[in-house]
Amino acid sequence: MASPLEGGADALLLDLPRGPLQAYRARASFCWKELVLFLEGEDVLRLKKTIFSTLENDPLFARSHEEDISLDRYRELSFLRCKRIMEYNLLPLEDMVANPLWFQVFTNCLGMYDWSLAIRLLLNMVTFGLAIYNLGSERHLKYLPKIFNMEIFGCFAVTELSHGSNAKAIRTTAHYDPITQEFIIHSPDFEAAKFWVGNMGKTATHAVVFAQLYTPEGQCHGLHPFVVQIRNPKTLLPMPGVMIGDMGKKLGLNGIDNGFAMFHKVRIPRQDLLNRNGEVTLEGTYVTPFKDDRQRFGASLGTLSMGRVAIVGMSTVNLKLAVSIALRFSATRCQFGPSDEEEVPVLEYQMQQWRLLPYLAAVYALDHFSKSLFLDLVDLQQGLMGKDQSARQAELGREIHALVSASKPLASWTAQKGIQECREACGGHGYLAVNRLGDLRNDNDPNCTYEGDNNILLQQTSSYLLSLLASRIERGVRLESPLKTVDFLEAYPEILGQRFSCPSINSCLDSSVPLAAYEWLVCYLLLESYQKLNEEERSGRNDFEARNNSQVYYCRPLALAFLELTVVRRFHEYTHQPSVPPPLRAILGRLSALYALWTLSQHMALLYQGGYFSGEEAGKMIQNAILTLCSQLKDDAVALVDVIAPPDFVLDSPIGRADGELYKNLWTAVLQESEVLKRPSWWLEFTVNKPRVGSLKSKL
Repeated sequence: MASPLEGGADALLLDLPRGPLQAYRARASFCWKELVLFLEGEDVLRLKKTIFSTLENDPLFARSHEEDISLDRYRELSFLRCKRIMEYNLLPLEDMVANPLWFQVFTNCLGMYDWSLAIRLLLNMVTFGLAIYNLGSERHLKYLPKIFNMEIFGCFAVTELSHGSNAKAIRTTAHYDPITQEFIIHSPDFEAAKFWVGNMGKTATHAVVFAQLYTPEGQCHGLHPFVVQIRNPKTLLPMPGVMIGDMGKKLGLNGIDNGFAMFHKVRIPRQDLLNRNGEVTLEGTYVTPFKDDRQRFGASLGTLSMGRVAIVGMSTVNLKLAVSIALRFSATRCQFGPSDEEEVPVLEYQMQQWRLLPYLAAVYALDHFSKSLFLDLVDLQQGLMGKDQSARQAELGREIHALVSASKPLASWTAQKGIQECREACGGHGYLAVNRLGDLRNDNDPNCTYEGDNNILLQQTSSYLLSLLASRIERGVRLESPLKTVDFLEAYPEILGQRFSCPSINSCLDSSVPLAAYEWLVCYLLLESYQKLNEEERSGRNDFEARNNSQVYYCRPLALAFLELTVVRRFHEYTHQPSVPPPLRAILGRLSALYALWTLSQHMALLYQGGYFSGEEAGKMIQNAILTLCSQLKDDAVALVDVIAPPDFVLDSPIGRADGELYKNLWTAVLQESEVLKRPSWWLEFTVNKPRVGSLKSKL
């Protein structure tokens, strides 16, 4: 469809190269440029264009695949690139403060190029820098300019060799010495070594180290954060008493130097305790504004929420790239047809549509959700910085923690499954490293475990929901929250009385239908989980045992269904708002409906088990609605990819290039990678030193 845009917006979005993909582009029901402008806005498009063109025009960012360079060289490159990005100042601090969402755009653009680069920057600026800003006080502001000009380079050290998810059991200690007014940071043994710390292996000069704080009388006040210098910034040699090492090659993200550290009675000034949530006076008296130690502990680890929200965006970007590659491949890869003389693109096959198009819809839904969740967290952080002590602020913190804890599992698992499906949907060509799907899969993999194991995080969400229901049943407290994600639960008795009712497939093709089903599903799982916990406790099991026995078929699906409902609801509201341009309403409505029905279909057994569905027609109607939407979206798939795909230099996949010249691009890439008609380098040595049969027999 021709572009209706004029002026600056159209200039920001250049026409795509003509080629084999043109047939699908011509059949699109909407203008891809108009959709990009609606989703992003001119300012964001301008920022993205600046970032992408900067990367492409700087020789330091010339593409070099990980398998073609050494581990040390890759890490050196990622560090030098990180430094260069900071020097470019592509997103000035004042712009970031005025438009917080731009920072997410900025890091996601860098991640599209290489997540090792983006994560290095995130660990230094956000995880390390934000920890100092949020957990420290005025005396710690001196570190911030040094972080932004890379005079120091930081990392965030919580995890230890023997403890990860159970952060309360961290064993690194910090004893206060009132005579010298210093803390003594110490690792009691190798199991207490800080482990898996990004940036620590080779390059970090400073770390926010979490340790158990002891005052002079010997009392432990729990986990607290400290700024600890671990290397000399000029030589990168370890500081006295600090033993640092690199953990070596990983399955992915090898441009990041994950490392370990042990501390042998390392002394740091008292002022390097990040003291927003707990302070030690000169004399050694412990002071905290929190009456409840659990609240102080939660506030101290609140920085992890920003990292988890970033992972939602990272996972969505990885899926976005994989889907772009797989669908452009599918639109140009022709196999079989109605006759021996005619071959059709594999995208025309219902199976290929069913495998890929739901993940395309997931990209759009999760992308919108990650942006909205990021802004929710910014709102919370601004309240914390303003020292908002209101009840709403406290409830907002609980709600966002529950959302973040389930959103990372949902996004990372959806991306992991989706990238693998994209790899397989591209057949053997998808297995070729140069086409990038393997790197995307490996780089996404750690999203499922770092910043909190997914299955453990889901328990945070289910516990939040169960506590709300308990307050409603036991004390009559109204079910509501600042972001209104749980407000529907107030009507849970009425919702549980509802049953699926849809007269035809056409009436199912709107996300309001699965939205109603999801509300019933969450109410059902919440009540079932509540009753299961009570049943376990009545059987004489303690709280630990009761919760442990209630996860697999109760609390875990509850947390996932609640988050899926939240994503579906937010995307439904976004795609059905009055401000959506009329030419875009149909396509956005189909994406919303497909994502909602597809995710709901994965809970079909529960819908029948609880009685919301009955008879075979209900299940068949959901399945047929999914296939109908896939068929309707098939001709729009390439244009929808054009909306989300970065430039070819950034996408870096011969089978996913915008010109659609699948075989020409792949052939060129393979020739560049190979040594055509050349003898293997090892062949001469093999023939010269070839063992004689007789000598082998004599040795035997």
